[in-house]
Amino acid sequence: MEMDFSLHRNQAASIPQDLPRLPPRRPESHKGDYGLSLIVGGSVGMAGAVALAGMAALRSGAGLVRLAVPEPCRDVVASFEPSYMVVGLPSDHEGRLCWNALERLEQWIQSATAVAIGPGLGRSPELTQMVGYLYATLKQPLVVDADGLNALAESGKLGDKVPAVRILTPHPGEFSRLSGGIKPSPTERAYYTQQYAAHWGVILVLKGHQTCISDGQQTWINPTGNPGMATGGTGDVLTGIITGLLCQGLGATEAARLGVYVHGLAGDLAAAELGQVSLIASDLLRFLPQAFQKVHSQGEKK
Repeated sequence: MEMDFSLHRNQAASIPQDLPRLPPRRPESHKGDYGLSLIVGGSVGMAGAVALAGMAALRSGAGLVRLAVPEPCRDVVASFEPSYMVVGLPSDHEGRLCWNALERLEQWIQSATAVAIGPGLGRSPELTQMVGYLYATLKQPLVVDADGLNALAESGKLGDKVPAVRILTPHPGEFSRLSGGIKPSPTERAYYTQQYAAHWGVILVLKGHQTCISDGQQTWINPTGNPGMATGGTGDVLTGIITGLLCQGLGATEAARLGVYVHGLAGDLAAAELGQVSLIASDLLRFLPQAFQKVHSQGEKK
């Protein structure tokens, strides 16, 4: 196994030369060429999380974005952004997706290029069962975040052989629940990210200061981002970015690396203009276009 710390060493320099990049768009292309992101999440009181993920997937280039949410919060989620589609699914008495939603959800899964689950999902025994089932059976790439990770930790499915790639994006608390209580020190983060990516057979993104990304063979330490991003909703934006990149044909490792980089770069651009104290998650959406432009223009100079 190998750890690549080049991103960390070059953090004060230009964009890393080995950073994955999206290919140029063909003049004759259409929205179907850039995939359909399906993001499953939301619940009454947490509609904003799945909306942030959906808007981030759009800003990251997905051709179409569909959000699958509990019926009671469908209209609220739809009100945030007219450019994505929203479908309402059966819910329990507290406004969370219930097991009966799965049959209708599977109809929407069939047309998806990549799927994410977790933002604003909430927690319940039925959701634990649903997340475990989708994790084990979904044939598309799957990004799991937030309460999706908490459900996965309880489901007993983590580490099972699965039909397609899985990307997990835990913060340290979620990683501790997934790993049975491990809380890596700053100097141990890269080591444990790589060990558990290999152990679980996933792409693992351990979020935090100098986010670590590993495919189980190599590990990269991301240089972008700042403490202003330590605020609710920024992880939901990252989920949407990675899912949008997967829809455009990037491999899972490449989508995770580029997604983490532009997510942090958008945060740095936002903090430069707004300051760290006042930065909120939706500010990242405003600065994502600039972040992608910077990465793209640097790539053209190679």
